[in-house]
Amino acid sequence: MAVFDFDSRDEGVRDLGPKAAVLVSANLSADPQIVTVERAEIDKLRGEQGLGLSGNVSADSAAKVGQLTGAKVLVTGRVFKAGDQTILVAKVIGTETSRVYGEIAQGGPALTLADLCATLARKIAADVTQKADTLVAKVESREERIAKIKHSVEGKKRPVVAVKIEERHYGPHIIDPAAQTELSLILQQCGFGLVDENSTNRPDVQITGEAFSAFGMQKGNLISCTGRLEIKARDASGNILDIDRQASVAVDIAEHSAAKRALENAADELAARLLPKISR
Repeated sequence: MAVFDFDSRDEGVRDLGPKAAVLVSANLSADPQIVTVERAEIDKLRGEQGLGLSGNVSADSAAKVGQLTGAKVLVTGRVFKAGDQTILVAKVIGTETSRVYGEIAQGGPALTLADLCATLARKIAADVTQKADTLVAKVESREERIAKIKHSVEGKKRPVVAVKIEERHYGPHIIDPAAQTELSLILQQCGFGLVDENSTNRPDVQITGEAFSAFGMQKGNLISCTGRLEIKARDASGNILDIDRQASVAVDIAEHSAAKRALENAADELAARLLPKISR
């Protein structure tokens, strides 16, 4: 979950937006079911990407934040006064589903900003716990994805394929080509022939590309990494059959494992679109 600064443009509350976001985030961080994106990472993201996220946010912007930070849920909001009441309004947005829920906390002079933020955080946590299936996209098992791909190429001629994907991790060196291995494995499981540079047969389709992964963030002993895979498929005559790309995020207890899993996830998602296009 990523909590962005609350909008606080009204007179009398102009300095409360960032404070409210910090307090809400701190309360959410205390919930063992929730992992929050560090404030430093959010500030870095806003600086590098020019994302002025507060108060109102579009589904497209929320999806972009999810891709860049790995956040499944985004929280933005507003602080304002109504008479002697301080009111906090939050939007809880699913970055994968674009579903939005609203929550509110309000109180008079007797309640501090910390009290209001604690109340709001409890309501947000309840939304995430009770409505997770509408905020976060359903995760298919690998077996389910493979079954769908097999069905999509059923009855089609499956060419002999060669796969060559250059991979790089921005951080500690990681050996073994995760995306290439995963894509090759899926091709094999779906009935495609495979060759490499040591084979005597020539491929009907050549898949080439680039993949890179990078450290995302660390929360406790959990590390997230992002990965991006870009591929191009050509037939034996050099004609381009498909060009595609896919980004993904993965979490593990080790950076190496998270990086490789992010690339594997990207290869899984890309394969579902690619394999039907290279079948005849």
